[in-house]
Amino acid sequence: MPIRPIVITGEPVLHTPAKPITDFNDDLRTLVEDMYETMDKAPGVGLAGPQVGVPLRLFTYNFEDGKTHWRGVAINPVLYISPTPIGDPDPATESEGCLSAPTLRYPLRRAERAILEAVDIDNKPFRIEAEGWLARIFQHEYDHLNGILYIDRLNFLEHRRATKACVENGWGKPGLTWTPGIDGYES
Repeated sequence: MPIRPIVITGEPVLHTPAKPITDFNDDLRTLVEDMYETMDKAPGVGLAGPQVGVPLRLFTYNFEDGKTHWRGVAINPVLYISPTPIGDPDPATESEGCLSAPTLRYPLRRAERAILEAVDIDNKPFRIEAEGWLARIFQHEYDHLNGILYIDRLNFLEHRRATKACVENGWGKPGLTWTPGIDGYES
């Protein structure tokens, strides 16, 4: 399966809500396999359809917490989250990155728990109760499906820093991509 280019902030597909998936066909299977390959090569713990230029409601995820290895695809997901704790995020334990803003990391407070309800590649419903980093991954990827990047959720000061970094990198306009294994943004 080919590795797909990842679009960078400023591409309209990243800033527009994605559409529900209605056709569970071979094209969808190919897309999902390509997304796994791209996510793994980047390397990332999640990748949403809009990040590879596809305006559809799906994301892949891959995370191991020491007890369980979570790897899958969430199609047409619904996400329920616990209240987000009040206060400033801890930069040491609550910093995020994003493959669509490569190399940047900023602290962001997220809900500690989430319930993901979605269907898999065979259109079979599933539910995952997540906490900690898995809950954070689900929130991050779910935001992508709603046209929101994590840098859009940063506090005022961190948002200014992220905006400045995006400008310095020449991002924030359509047509910019990077390809894992070719363009050198891998961590």
